[in-house]
Amino acid sequence: MTVSKPRDPTGTGVIQEPHHNTYDIEFWGPTGFATSFYPGALNSLITMGKYLGKDMQRYETLYSKGRSYMENNLYNGQYFMQKIKWKGLQAPDPTKVQSFGLQYTPEALALLEKEGPKYQYGTGVLSDGVMGGWLSRMCGLPDPFDAAKIRNHLKAVHQHNFKTNLHEHSNPQRPTFAIGNEAGLLLCSWPQGGMLSLPFVYSNEVWTGIEYRVASHLMLMGEVQKGLDIVRACRDRYDGEVRNPFNEYECGHWYARAMASYGMLEGLTGVRYDAVSKELHIDSKVGDFTSFLSTASGFGTVTLKAGLPSLNIAYGTIPVNKVIVSGAIKKLG
Repeated sequence: MTVSKPRDPTGTGVIQEPHHNTYDIEFWGPTGFATSFYPGALNSLITMGKYLGKDMQRYETLYSKGRSYMENNLYNGQYFMQKIKWKGLQAPDPTKVQSFGLQYTPEALALLEKEGPKYQYGTGVLSDGVMGGWLSRMCGLPDPFDAAKIRNHLKAVHQHNFKTNLHEHSNPQRPTFAIGNEAGLLLCSWPQGGMLSLPFVYSNEVWTGIEYRVASHLMLMGEVQKGLDIVRACRDRYDGEVRNPFNEYECGHWYARAMASYGMLEGLTGVRYDAVSKELHIDSKVGDFTSFLSTASGFGTVTLKAGLPSLNIAYGTIPVNKVIVSGAIKKLG
């Protein structure tokens, strides 16, 4: 087992080298966004390695370093941000490796010296800023770093990036995603100042895939109403009058990112199945429910009624040795 040296060549547990991302550019220096993936991935590796009886000390050390840096160096007391860094790295200078808009004008070179490479987010609150924490929870792993700080970041995203009316919002990119009196979740904002002259290109946009992901993460962290605020805004935009309710487009029609909405099933119900231990987990944020469950061997519905769980298998098999409801072992009804 190895870790990716190009992104962390010196084994710091932190991604500092320029890293390409879903915004079609490279982030330079440590970001809450990418660094949240790193301890999550390491924790996953450690979990699998220990199950197989492997010595995981090297990866546990990397995980500890990365978690410590994330919590102590990238958290500003309210949310996780980026520390822009482009000098002292192994990568060449940004004018030679920036993939999006390669040519630097004299004006851009002056900004490079002042603010760092083009298309960063710096002190901004990024809606995707703790995405690795969401992915860890979706995969049945614990929070990869401090849960209270993750929750605070998500609350800051809701507070600063969720707009109930975009009439006064300037978006020079693709405003048809959300426009006028509609509501939506911006990709980034700068509530504490420090907005860059050339922030990452899509920062003013609204993407449904990120809206659903943030909403489901808020639900997982117990902030159900804040998550529902975002979902309602999204569905109001795609109500069939102005936009197709079955085509939440981004970079093209029927764009896959909106499938992050599937995470709301787990966010609201806490239903997940561990195929290794054959455990069914339920942690409802909405009281009684019936919800869909799909596994590698079968699918069906899970019901929680008056605190009692039941499983109705529609196809295949879902072997269950134990059911855990909000931390307590229960019997299937």
